[in-house]
Formats: sequence, structure tokens, C-alpha cells
Amino acid sequence: MTWVLYSTDGCHLCEDARALILANPNINALTEQDIIDDESLVEQFRYSIPVLCHEPSQQTINWPFDASQLEQFIESCTC
Repeated sequence: MTWVLYSTDGCHLCEDARALILANPNINALTEQDIIDDESLVEQFRYSIPVLCHEPSQQTINWPFDASQLEQFIESCTC
């Protein structure tokens, strides 16, 4: 598991982020984590979801981001 999308059910911004992320060919392993399942995640991400995390480096990008910003983030994580 390399990438984690922190989100929650019913979040239209999370759905938009998911679609953008899945459209990127460099994301080959995406796991989604609903923050509501973990109180510490609620505390950490309550006001910032959706958040994409590159697990090996623990780098994150918060919404809003576009395809170009996402690509730059991916490149910065995999260098």
C-alpha cells in the first residue's frame, strides 16, 4: 500500500479528489481510509479532508488540488 486517501462517506470533495487521483496513471495502489472509523483521524483531518498521503514518506497533499499539483506531489514523493 503506497497511497492513502483520507476521506469520509458523503463528502463530494472526497469524491472529486478520488476521481482525480484514480485518473492519474502513477497511482497504482490507492487505499481509502474513512476518518470516521478512528477518533485520532477525525482529530487530525476533520477540517482538511480529502487528504492524499504517500505512506512511505508520510508526505500529504490537502484538497483542493488539480491534476498538475497532484502530478508535482507524486513526483516529489517518488524521487
